This record gives sequence, C-alpha cells and structure tokens, in this order.
Amino acid sequence: MLSTIARGVTGNTAITVFRKLVVDYYELTKPRITILVLVTTFVGMWVASSGSVDITLVFFTLLGTGMASASSATFNNFIDRHIDVRMVRTRNRALPAGRLSARAAFIFAAILAVAAFAVLSSFTNLLTAWLAIFTIFFYVVIYTMWLKRYSTLCTEVGGVAGALPPIIGWTAVTNEITWPAALLFLVIFLWQPPHFWALALARADEYKKANIPMLPVVKGVRLTKFRMLLYTISLLPTTISMYLFGLNGIIFLAVSTALGIAYLVLTINFMRKPVTIKSARRLFGFSIFYLLGIFSLIFVDYQLNRLIV
Repeated sequence: MLSTIARGVTGNTAITVFRKLVVDYYELTKPRITILVLVTTFVGMWVASSGSVDITLVFFTLLGTGMASASSATFNNFIDRHIDVRMVRTRNRALPAGRLSARAAFIFAAILAVAAFAVLSSFTNLLTAWLAIFTIFFYVVIYTMWLKRYSTLCTEVGGVAGALPPIIGWTAVTNEITWPAALLFLVIFLWQPPHFWALALARADEYKKANIPMLPVVKGVRLTKFRMLLYTISLLPTTISMYLFGLNGIIFLAVSTALGIAYLVLTINFMRKPVTIKSARRLFGFSIFYLLGIFSLIFVDYQLNRLIV
C-alpha cells in the first residue's frame, strides 16, 4: 500500500501522506486512554515493589501493557466503525471516514495483542501476560460487542477492563494478586462511571440515534446524575481506606481527601444545573485530573515516606 502511494506522489506530498497514515494508526490506539493505563500500571508496580522496582521490568511491563491497551482500542474502533459514522463526535475517525480499511485495523489490533502477550510472557510472567489478554477480551467482547449494544450496565460492568492495569503492574512484580492491588483496582472501577457519564449526558441524543443503550438514553438525566453522585461519594471512603490499611501515609490521606471533596462539589454543582457541553467537559476534565492526581499522590507519598524513614 505504501509503495502504491509513493508512486502516485513525490517529495513533500509523499511525506505528508505517510504522516497522515501514521497519525491515523496512532489515533486508532486512543493514546490518551493508553497514557492513563500506563500511569496506573506503573503505580501498581511501584506499590508492589515498595518503591524499588527494576527499571528493565518497568520498561517491558509498560511496553506490553501499552500494546495491550492499544490493541483493545483498535479492536474497539474496528467493531464500532458502523456506530461511529452516525455520531458527530466520532464520524471523522479513520475507519468511519474511510481513511483506513477495516481489514488493516483488524490486523493491526491482532498484531498488537500477540506482541503484548509475547513481551509480557517473556519479560514478566505468564499471570501478567494472561491478565493483559483477559483485559483485551473483556473490553472487546464483553464490553464492546455485548454490553455496549444491549445493556445500560455497559459503563459499570465494562469498567472492569479499564480498572485492571494497576493489577497488571502489581502481578508483574509479585506474580500474584493480593488485597492492595484490589484497592487500586477499586479506585479506578468506581471512578469510571461518573467520569464517562459526564460526557454521555451531553451526547445522549447522539447515543440515542446510534441505538446505544447508555444510561442517560434509557433511564434519563435525573437517574444518571444520581448514580454519578453515588459513585463519586464512594471514592472518598475508598481512598481513605488506602490510608487506614497502611497502603499510604498522611500526606496521601490529606490531599486525596481534598481532591475527593472537590470532585464531589463539582459533581453536585453539575447535578443542579442543565447539562451543557461546556459543563460536561469541565467535569470530565476534572475527573481525569482527579485520577491522575490520586495515582501521582501514591507515587509521591511513597517517595516522601522513604525520605522520612
């Protein structure tokens, strides 16, 4: 395909076409999601190793996990291409816009999945490699192919896949799953529904036209906002429990609680007013800041505790 392009155009034009092709493949992997995956995976490794993780292990774990995340996202784009073409937010993606073929995307996703398993099984352990494959399976088959098309539980149950990266990081170091890893999992699992519903409420009409049974479409705005509130409230005792069980110190407790209260206040404010794209994006953006803040705090707290000790 690239040789055909090269024969048809020359010089700067060929370079421009190639760059656009690379960008389209890159966007298939949903890089912003992958960044969150890598951050949470690394923190799982950091906690599991008590802050002394081997740099080589970090590199290969993040490489394999990143490829697994990219594979899931690409498979998601492949499966959802007929839905994406009907939504304003997604119709310009490479597959619905026709810039890449479905076959090319499928092959790319499959190669990434195989490569992820190969890297993780070779440089970490089989438990971690199979967890990565399970994550791909859950996101692609359970969430994308089944729940997203048939159930309002898609956002909540489907969140299992998105919450597994810190467990993958944990098992890469320990080769087992223990309760601290479950706490890290729980933070992301509880965070995902209100994070996603913020934008889903603003895009409810598009989901309705695409025949996707998201909670705002099936159950309405009021119930969705109430469920958002419940999940946001539940984040506070979850992060506090990380201190109570000795996973983190007093600095983490103070700052994470402040972040949780700020997130709760913003959510309540969001509930009291009509939903707009602007207000939804503001809450959505803060939710990303919140999650990155929590996991960054875990890392910083460990560093400070080591200095104090």
